[in-house]
Amino acid sequence: MTDAVRHRGPDDEGYWHDSSVGLYLGHRRLAIVDLERGSQPMASADGNLVITYNGEIYNHAEIRRQLERRGHRFLTDHSDTEVILNGYREWGAEVVHHLNGMWAFALVDRRSRRLLLSRDRFGEKPLYFTSKPGFFAFASELTALLRHPALEQTLSVRGLLKYFAYGYVPAPTTLVDGVSKLPAGTVLTLSLDDGAVSSRSFWKYELEPSDELRDLREAGEGLVEHLRRAVEMRMVADVDVGVLLSGGIDSAAVATLAGGATRLQTFNLGFDDPSFDESKFAQLVSRALGSSHHSEIMRIDQALLDLPSLACMLDEPLGDSSILPTWHISRLARSRVKVVLTGDGGDELLAGYDPIRALGLSRLIDRLTPKPLPKALSVLAARLPVSDQYMSPGFRLSRWLRGVSAKPSLWIPSWMAPLDLAGLSELLSTPVELEDVYEEAIASWERGAHLDLVDRATQFFTDIYLASNILTKTDRATMMHGLEARAPFLDVNVADYVRRLPSRFKYARGQRKRVLKQGLIGLVPSEVLTRPKHGFAMPVGRWFRDDLLTLLPSDPAVGSAHSVSKRLEAHRTGATDERLFLWCYWVLVNSGLLKSHGGAVVSAV
Repeated sequence: MTDAVRHRGPDDEGYWHDSSVGLYLGHRRLAIVDLERGSQPMASADGNLVITYNGEIYNHAEIRRQLERRGHRFLTDHSDTEVILNGYREWGAEVVHHLNGMWAFALVDRRSRRLLLSRDRFGEKPLYFTSKPGFFAFASELTALLRHPALEQTLSVRGLLKYFAYGYVPAPTTLVDGVSKLPAGTVLTLSLDDGAVSSRSFWKYELEPSDELRDLREAGEGLVEHLRRAVEMRMVADVDVGVLLSGGIDSAAVATLAGGATRLQTFNLGFDDPSFDESKFAQLVSRALGSSHHSEIMRIDQALLDLPSLACMLDEPLGDSSILPTWHISRLARSRVKVVLTGDGGDELLAGYDPIRALGLSRLIDRLTPKPLPKALSVLAARLPVSDQYMSPGFRLSRWLRGVSAKPSLWIPSWMAPLDLAGLSELLSTPVELEDVYEEAIASWERGAHLDLVDRATQFFTDIYLASNILTKTDRATMMHGLEARAPFLDVNVADYVRRLPSRFKYARGQRKRVLKQGLIGLVPSEVLTRPKHGFAMPVGRWFRDDLLTLLPSDPAVGSAHSVSKRLEAHRTGATDERLFLWCYWVLVNSGLLKSHGGAVVSAV
C-alpha cells in the first residue's frame, strides 16, 4: 500500500504495528520540516500515542511554545508532527481547532483504545477509508487503499453518476463501492475494542456577512494584511520554497507578498495556443518582483504524449483538463524547489468564477418567463456554433442556456455539468433522480438560505468544488512529483476575515474579486488587476474533433457504448460541444483505477 504512494513521499518510509489489536500504520515521507528527526510513524515518549500524518501545520512553533509552558516535553527539535501528538495529549480530539494548516492524519491512542482520523478544514489533503465488520483501512489515495487484499474493486453506479454530473466525485462518495472520502473538516473515531465508527464535522466555512466594514479600500487593506501573514507562515521550511505563478490575480498576489524572500523563485507554464496562453502576465509580475523566473512553453504534441501516463497515475479520475498543465508546471518547479505556494482558494472565497456573473439574469428569467421558455432556450443552446477557443462567448452562452431551466439550487452545477439528466440516464441505462445526483449542491444552496445569490454561489464553490475538484487536482499533480503545494488563501484567519465581508465587496456590477483588487493596487501591475479572468485550461475540444484523442471500441466500457459513440460523432461534426463529457470519459477509461486492475465490475446503485 505504501509503495502505491511512493511519489507522495520519496524521502523515507516507516512502519509500526500493534499485534495485540491487529493495527498497522505505514508512511511515506516527503521531508520538509525537521529533516533529521521528523520520521514517521512517530510515537510519543511513553509509546501511548502514535501518528502517521500528511501535511503541514504552519503555526506549529506557536503551539509548541504554548504546550511547553503547560509542561509538555518534546523529543524533536521543531517537528510539526510531534506538535500534533502533544497537542492531542493536552486537548484530545479538540486539537484540530488549534491547528492552522493542511493535514490528513491517523492517530492511535493506545490507552483509550481508539484510532482517530482527521482531515483539514478545506480538504487540501486527501483521506480515503473503508469499514466493515472486523475490518477498517485507510490511505491517502484510492489506488493505495485498493492494494489491500481484503478489498474488491467494484465500480459504483452512484459514484459514476456523480462523476459525470459534476466532472468530479464530491465527498464522501467515491467511484468504488464500500470506500468513502473523509469530508473536509471532519474527525472520525474508530473504537479498537468493538470496531464502532463515528464521525463529526468540526468546521465548516460559514458565510456571515457583516456591515461593520463599509469601506472597500479599508477592507482590501485588511485582506492583504491577513494574506501577507498567511504567506509568511507558508514560506517557513527547511527546504527551498517557490511560487506557481499562472499570470492570474490570485497567484500574483501570493508571489508579490512572498517577494521579500531572498531571490524568490517563480514558475510559469505557457502554451503554444495563444487563446490559452497567459505567460506574458506572469512575466510582468516576475519583472516587478525581480524573482528568479522559470518558464516553459507546453507544446500540444508533447502534452498529448504525456496524457496516458498522467491519467494512469491520477488515482481517482478527475474531469478537469487543467490537471495536465498543473502536472507540467509541478514537474518544472520540482526540478528546483520542494515546496510551492499557489493561488488556490482565491476564486472560491472571493466570487471569481464566470457562473456568478450569470446569476442575476437567471433570476430575472426565472421570475418573469413562462416555464416552457427556459426549456426552449436549452434546445437553442444545442444549436449554437461550436468554438474551440478558450471560454468563447458561444461556449459560455450554450452552457448558460442549458442550465437556466433548472431550479436555482442547480443552476451552477447544471452549467458546469459534463452531462445533463437525460444524458446521465442514457449513458448508465438507469433512472436518475436529480435530487439524489445533486444532493450536495442542493444541501449547500439550502444551507445558504439567509444569503444573497452571490454568497450562495460562493458557498457552493467553497463547500464542494474547491475540495473535490481544485484541491484534488493540485494535490495529485504536485504530489506525483514529490512537490508540496501550500495555499495561503485557505489560511484559517484569511477565511475567517473573508467570510464576514459583504458580497458586494466580492462581486458587484460585473466586477469580481473587488476587495482583493482594491487591496493590491500599487502592489501588483495594473495590467494583471484589470485583465479578464483566464483559467488553466486545455484545448480538449479540438483534440477530440481532430482525432488527437481517441475513444476506441476496445476501451473498457463504462456506460453505454452507443451513447458515447453518438456524442463523439456529434462533437466531431460540430453538431454539439461534448468536450466536457468526452474528457471525463477518456480520463475514466484511461485512469489508474481501471488500468491497474484490467477493468472493473460495475455494481448496482
